[in-house]
Parts: sequence; structure tokens; C-alpha cells
Amino acid sequence: MYCPFCRHPDSRVIDSRVTEDGTAIRRRRSCPECGRRFTTQESVILMVAKRSGVTEPFTRDKIIRGVQRACQGRPVDEDQLAMLAQRVEETIRARGLAEVPSHEVGLAILGPLRDLDEVAYLRFASVYRGFESLDDFEKEIIALRDRRVDQQDTDVPSAASGQPGKPPG
Repeated sequence: MYCPFCRHPDSRVIDSRVTEDGTAIRRRRSCPECGRRFTTQESVILMVAKRSGVTEPFTRDKIIRGVQRACQGRPVDEDQLAMLAQRVEETIRARGLAEVPSHEVGLAILGPLRDLDEVAYLRFASVYRGFESLDDFEKEIIALRDRRVDQQDTDVPSAASGQPGKPPG
């Protein structure tokens, strides 16, 4: 690490801390030549491999822009979109790969978007999965309804057992 002041080719790390979002490490450094201190930030660049073969750095902003179109006219605010993008990034980084196919990024978006807003989810899924007919929409709507029923069954405590989702007796 070159000193930004005197260009000496070495520095000493005084302190290291992980940033709040956990995606980078801040290091406080000291130059042994001039004695001045400076801060560096190190982060691993996650690359996305597109279908065309081109790779580009992962950015949350691109996730937000893509999902914003699906959420147009829906009761979804900027903070919710930022949280969704963070969840997507955490999911992708948890895989431990330096390069992720764009298809996997799309799949990582679908779950959090379904939880956020079902209409926006249908819009996004229709483009992402290439729905070609009303049957495609119907199948996805049926899957959403089944999922909602399954969730209600596990969320509602049974009167006799007192346990969520367990039938009496």
C-alpha cells in the first residue's frame, strides 16, 4: 500500500474494522517514512456473469432499478427496496463465489420480492421467467395462493393443542 502523501511503498496497519454493512474492511494505516496516517477500505468485488458472457461488478443500485419498475404504482417505498437489495446481496455473497451468473441474481430477487409485494412479484416474474400466456400467470397465482394458505396454516395456533400448525388430538 503506497502512502498517499509521500508515495512510500509500505505502511503499517494500526487498526482494522468491518464496515456497518459487513461488505468491507476499514484499515487505519501509518506511513513509516513520513509518519502521516490514512484510512483505506478493502472490499471484495462480486462479479456478475451475464448471458452474453460479459462480466460486470454487482451493484445494489441495479437491483433496485430493476425491481422499481415492477413496484411502480405499488405501496413500496425506497427503504423497502434498499432492504430487498441488501437481502439479495447477502444471499449471493453467502454462496462464497467471486462470480455469480445473472440468472442466480434474478432467482435471489424473487423470494424477497414475493414477500414484499405479490403484485410486484408477478410483474417481475412474468418478465424474468418469460411468461407467454395467461396460463403462466394463472399457475403462478395459484402457487402464490397455495403458499399463502400454507403460511396461514402454520401461523394460526390450534385451539386444542396450543401449538401453531398442529391439529388437535
